[in-house]
Amino acid sequence: MDENLVKIRHERSKKDFPGVSFRDDEYVEYAFTRAKVCLLGILTATFCGLIIILLAFLFTLLAQNQIDEMGRRFLFIILFALLASAIIICLVSIRIHNGNRLFVTNRRVIQLVMNTLVSSSINVIDLSSVEDASFRQDTILQRMFHYGTLRLATVGDETTYTFKYSNISPEELKGVSKLISAAKKNK
Repeated sequence: MDENLVKIRHERSKKDFPGVSFRDDEYVEYAFTRAKVCLLGILTATFCGLIIILLAFLFTLLAQNQIDEMGRRFLFIILFALLASAIIICLVSIRIHNGNRLFVTNRRVIQLVMNTLVSSSINVIDLSSVEDASFRQDTILQRMFHYGTLRLATVGDETTYTFKYSNISPEELKGVSKLISAAKKNK
């Protein structure tokens, strides 16, 4: 590839993905995130939780005709705390979902993994070390919504890197496989 094009793509990758450190001649070929349908699951669970909290609160108020003003205030404080907790859990879940990414560059695979707000890791694999790339869908929902698990197996110590809930198309998987083959030839 032309050196000027490599420099342009490198600078563009640095601009588009500021949290990733790239080598001088490295640029992003593919950037994968978790499937958006998982966000729908988070939002649906939060909405159902909020409805359950509000219904429980309503039934408690209706069942207790003899609650004085102090008791009602206490129930409103509990309701507010439960609603705030559900919303905070939803926002944290969305942040964790969006914090998981996988970048395939022209030289390496960089995986950003976020398990909790304080627990995260970065896994980096040279493309020439990847022996096998595969994509697996295990459930009907995964097939319906086109998401699954990307698996990268390495040579040698046989470490396997997985990227769950990813929505990788067959064409993108073929492109990643071609990059792996090219990296092995240039090794």
